[in-house]
Amino acid sequence: MTTFDDVLEEAGKFGRCQKRIFALLCMVSIPWAGIYVGIVFQGFTPEHWCRDPAVSQQRESCGWTLHNTRNYAPLVNKSSGLERSQCQRYDLDWNATGLICDHPAPHLTDEQLSTVPTTTCKDGWEYDYEGRRSFVTEFDLVCADAWLVDMYQATLNVGFLVGSIAIGYLADRFGRKLSFLMSNLLNGIAGILVAVAPNYVSLLVFRTLYGFGVKGGWVAGYVLITELVGVEYRRTVGVLYQMFFSVGILILPLIAYFITDWRWLQVVITVPYIVFLSYYWFIPESPRWLLSQNKSSRAVEITEAMAKENKKTLSKNIENLRDDSAETPSSASFMDLVRTPKMRKHTFILSFNWFTSAVVYQGLIMRLGILGGDVYIDFLISGLVEFPAAFLILFTIERIGRRLPFAAANIVAGAACFITAFIPESMFWERTVVACVGRLGITMAFEMVVFVNTELYPTFVRNFGVSVCSTLCDVGGIVAPFLLYRLAVIWLELPLIIFGTIAFIAGGLVLLLPETRGVPLPETIDDIENPQKHKENALTSHQLENLIPSDVTTQKEPVDV
Repeated sequence: MTTFDDVLEEAGKFGRCQKRIFALLCMVSIPWAGIYVGIVFQGFTPEHWCRDPAVSQQRESCGWTLHNTRNYAPLVNKSSGLERSQCQRYDLDWNATGLICDHPAPHLTDEQLSTVPTTTCKDGWEYDYEGRRSFVTEFDLVCADAWLVDMYQATLNVGFLVGSIAIGYLADRFGRKLSFLMSNLLNGIAGILVAVAPNYVSLLVFRTLYGFGVKGGWVAGYVLITELVGVEYRRTVGVLYQMFFSVGILILPLIAYFITDWRWLQVVITVPYIVFLSYYWFIPESPRWLLSQNKSSRAVEITEAMAKENKKTLSKNIENLRDDSAETPSSASFMDLVRTPKMRKHTFILSFNWFTSAVVYQGLIMRLGILGGDVYIDFLISGLVEFPAAFLILFTIERIGRRLPFAAANIVAGAACFITAFIPESMFWERTVVACVGRLGITMAFEMVVFVNTELYPTFVRNFGVSVCSTLCDVGGIVAPFLLYRLAVIWLELPLIIFGTIAFIAGGLVLLLPETRGVPLPETIDDIENPQKHKENALTSHQLENLIPSDVTTQKEPVDV
């Protein structure tokens, strides 16, 4: 019987057809960046202070500037010294004190003001928009309600968590292409609903629906392209597919610079998902999936079309094409991941690394929005440093291995977080360089955990194991905004200390994992628990193959997801 990998040898492992499909699917990673970290611009919190009706009226009639009214906010002690309060105002009728147009500052002495009671911002806030309007300013999510900003990002990750599992199941049940298209239809609808949400509660509901479709569709695209190329190309296309997320990171600040209203920015981020619906005519269903569903005639039709586009001629008996894994049904369960000592160790370490990658990666990006610098330039610089991560991975994993670069990436990210926290703000460039090194490290770790996870589980539980471990990524995404925004209120650099600590722990744990470079993919749990026996068996099989003069078949490597 002819396998799909046998036919792919002649049809082209990464020919013109696969390159075209790969280029189209890479576009899916670009708008995801705007959804994943767009909170930096959409949830931007500008300088603000309590609105006092009497002072605001005087500003309008006298032509005072907005900053003149801030002088009427109480002074409070903070770690950086005396600052104007953002959440309190004087409980005082300023009209009774005799406001003068030519004198915009309070004419009461500090001693007199010290005896005046304060109250909350019961009449709302004044915002120094700086040209950008966010959902924070529209819904007044400041002071006591500031934690609701965290919910905007947390609900997205809740959607990721549920959607990646649900759409992953649907992709196995109804096909990669259909699941990809349905998720993009959902993204288009939910994204527009987010843009027109009338209140904050509906915004969170629509944002959750948005997350439900986005990640699942992205994973479906990842699976589809890796199933269409030869074994030796899967890791490369997987890494490059993720790298286009970094392209989105670069484009986002440029778009946000010109589109300063959060609702219109949301529309622009959503439009690509509507365009992706046109892929119905440009990308095929996965022949591997069709074969697994006993739809061999359709699989043959698609494979022949691929060969024709690649300008190849098929000589194998393609009519006998079959699924080369159909005889090994999967009966994976969660207990398989924790029943034996090494499987249990791998599951814990990988899950913690998924969690760490999400917390530190999201945390470092969202932190750019609270530093007070030029968020557009800072975001652009931080995006640029992500590109070397992909090239470092491709350069090192086959020369050095997986374990050391993976561990080093985490440790470098952790060290950079610690160092950045203690570099004085006056040393701007030194601080920026170290922070960029941290972004490079955690980006590299985030991209490596995906395929290292696939190499440390046996075949029958591989896809399920990756799905279980990667759910910790979404849990990390839920936790990240709360860690960042709430701890930054205590001390701006405190989140960096937390990020550095967990990154160090993650790097240390990676060193406890086995090296997988040059090691055949495990087929059973016994291969994991007795790796030396697995290597010997694999070597014996390889020697026997070299003695057989017949055609050498290509081993099918399970899809990295």
